[in-house]
Amino acid sequence: MSIIWKYLDKRSATIAAIRDYASMQFIIDHTDEKIREVRERMTSVRSPGFDGMPHAHDPKAAESKLIKEIDQIDVLKERYRQAVEYMTWFQPAWDELTEDERYVLEAFYGAPDDMMSPVYAICDKYSIERTSAYNKKNRAVDHLQVLLFGKE
Repeated sequence: MSIIWKYLDKRSATIAAIRDYASMQFIIDHTDEKIREVRERMTSVRSPGFDGMPHAHDPKAAESKLIKEIDQIDVLKERYRQAVEYMTWFQPAWDELTEDERYVLEAFYGAPDDMMSPVYAICDKYSIERTSAYNKKNRAVDHLQVLLFGKE
């Protein structure tokens, strides 16, 4: 029973890694821009908001704003570090896959929900039946699993 559980755990981890790929790439591509936006907010002066309600004066409002923005930069930097670590681990295995394997995995696990059924997309592309499409997907997942985690 533990061998089956170990297989399922690695398989689920492989599928989760495929699903995380686009998010991690987005984080790497856009973190500098997000940090720049936060720094601009730190140094910009906001116009007062007049909503007709009396407000209490907070003498430490500027400090609180800076602390909040610094914390947000720290969070962005940590997410970036994790994304780079993920890509260092995942990208070499992903690059080892064939173009067909990458296509099948992206269709099943990386495609947006509004895409037509990935099975039908694969069937159309390769002119195969549904069972063959699922078999192609399973072989691709197995290959990536071995590349990421090894055989045992």
